[in-house]
Amino acid sequence: QLQLVESGGGLVQPGGSLRLSCAASAETLENYVIGWFRQAPGKEREGVSCISTNGGGTMYADSVKGRFAISRDDAKTTVYLQINSLKPEDTGVYYCAALWNPHTSICTTLLHYTVWGRGTQVSVSS
Repeated sequence: QLQLVESGGGLVQPGGSLRLSCAASAETLENYVIGWFRQAPGKEREGVSCISTNGGGTMYADSVKGRFAISRDDAKTTVYLQINSLKPEDTGVYYCAALWNPHTSICTTLLHYTVWGRGTQVSVSS
């Protein structure tokens, strides 16, 4: 059964960068749409980005457009989220999640993702 593990979080200063990884085990990711979500303290979880199974379709929340970039390496069963120009409001726990949907070129974070990782903490502070 697919399992996801996030890594790459940490404490960075505003303007800094991180690369988050979402690594899969027990299965490959090639048939899964992958989404990244985050939850700030006291706030609801929000969808940040997603990538389609063929990698051709991506989506970004308005708050991160131009600063975040999602990519996938199915050979390494890993999806990455490059986050640049970090702001204090980017602070939160970042989760990746998977939704089985092979051969699609679109994605959305609004669907019911069925497999979730435990998250990695991103803290942005001076």
